[in-house]
Amino acid sequence: MKGSSPAVIAAPQSIDRSALIIESIETIALRAPLARRFQGSAYAMDNRCTIITRLRTRDGLVSEVYNGDTDVEQALIVDIIHEELAPKVIGKSASDPEGCWLAMEPATNNILRDRGLALQAIACVDSAIWDVFGKAIGLPLHRIWGSGSDDLPISVIGGYYHTSNADLPRLMQSYREAGFAACKFKVGGRTPEVDAERVRIARKAAGPELALMVDANQGYTRAQAVAFGRLVSDLDLRWFEEPCRWTNDRRWMRDVRLQTGIPVAAGQSETTLAGIRDLMVDGAIDVSNFDASWAGGPTVWRKAAGLAASFGVELGHHEEPQIAAHLLASVPNATFVECFDEERDPFFWNLTAKRPPIARGRYALPRGAGFGTVLDWDYVERHRVSQRSTP
Repeated sequence: MKGSSPAVIAAPQSIDRSALIIESIETIALRAPLARRFQGSAYAMDNRCTIITRLRTRDGLVSEVYNGDTDVEQALIVDIIHEELAPKVIGKSASDPEGCWLAMEPATNNILRDRGLALQAIACVDSAIWDVFGKAIGLPLHRIWGSGSDDLPISVIGGYYHTSNADLPRLMQSYREAGFAACKFKVGGRTPEVDAERVRIARKAAGPELALMVDANQGYTRAQAVAFGRLVSDLDLRWFEEPCRWTNDRRWMRDVRLQTGIPVAAGQSETTLAGIRDLMVDGAIDVSNFDASWAGGPTVWRKAAGLAASFGVELGHHEEPQIAAHLLASVPNATFVECFDEERDPFFWNLTAKRPPIARGRYALPRGAGFGTVLDWDYVERHRVSQRSTP
């Protein structure tokens, strides 16, 4: 895999471990109420949330990056950042992301809470550390990690159940007109027969030039997933994402792959390297959509990418295009960077002042150093829930 170690990459300037000493960490939690409820197979979303992490170094660099979409537990994640992680990394150098990650790792060992909350908190700080690392070198992170392109194909997540069958052609046409290369379409919340009819309408409206994936969000039993796959086997689906319920998903997803012939994507619900490894070892997936913002940050995601390369598994990323674009651009087996439309994710479309353009199915990679994020601070203020700094 390209770009496996920043230490061996030629850069405009070099830094050492005594530089980039972390002095403080600030978080700004955001929440934007959505205009409608978005219903998947077994969940519903009323708000879009994220956390901005501003890590300041003694050298005067400040990160400007945002992660995650957790709503109810957002305040708990902020608490973990300030009460458990900040004391571990303040005084350390952001030139050593791996060392900082290891210093934060003990927060995941609290058996009295969901380990995923600590991993989301670590992801916020890990992303901020990488951001200032890239700013110190003066390059976008996708270049530091080894990208060989200036853009990526981009897909949109849509086809929620509030859209009627009659309105699906208009929706798919809007995705084509917006310049997307693909659509990931929601299924799993109805019977296989009802969902198959919805997908058939979407496929006809999309035309051959728009790639189509389906995402059940673990909504089907094994038998239902196989039945659905057989009903849509002629529709040239790029992949079938999280087809089966969590209770036995690794073995059932393998069955879906083998019995339907449709590639299977999963990994967003795994928050550890061991979890994503086992999906690959058991032959459960063709595409990994492991999420850096849920699983501990770019430091962990890049290790998972190495695992995927060794198993011949393609790479996606669950949402988070502002993070995912840099990661996916740095690997040769990437698929699509994905996003929602503006109604479902106002932050992607409005939170940054200089969002890279989408045209002809491609998303232009940021050119600024680090993650290249430039926030619209008026927009931030309108959606701020809390703001906190340590020390």
